[in-house]
Amino acid sequence: MSETLPSVGEMLAATVPMVRTLNLEFLETSPERAVLSLPDQSDFHNHVGGPHAGAMFTLAESASGAVVLAAFGDQLGRAVPLAVRAEIGYKKLAKGPVTATATLGRPAADVVAELDAGERPEFPVNVAITREDGAVTGEMSIVWTLRPQT
Repeated sequence: MSETLPSVGEMLAATVPMVRTLNLEFLETSPERAVLSLPDQSDFHNHVGGPHAGAMFTLAESASGAVVLAAFGDQLGRAVPLAVRAEIGYKKLAKGPVTATATLGRPAADVVAELDAGERPEFPVNVAITREDGAVTGEMSIVWTLRPQT
């Protein structure tokens, strides 16, 4: 990647204030997968001393956005990526830093083909939230769309 082009993490940190507020760390970003970390910060703890559900939701949604930008960044001139709906399940108590791993649920080429055909494609991104011991503390499924620019 050229040094003059910002990374997906830098772009999201610059344009999405919650990414900066929560001090999210971008560990990996590719068109197939993104991995973000939420450091353990007492300002964002809940009543049981772990990361607040809202902070974990934002972490997972941000990871999904990172993989979407990595997969479809070359389409931004003609389409806007938007989250359509999301569902999250909290599975186990999270303590300490947590990591969200987002994976694209459909091949990017299929999504772009729908866009090329004049459609407004929808596609899922699945996210697993884990704590340091590897236990899955939450799972999110978020559906995104590429809205053609008019």
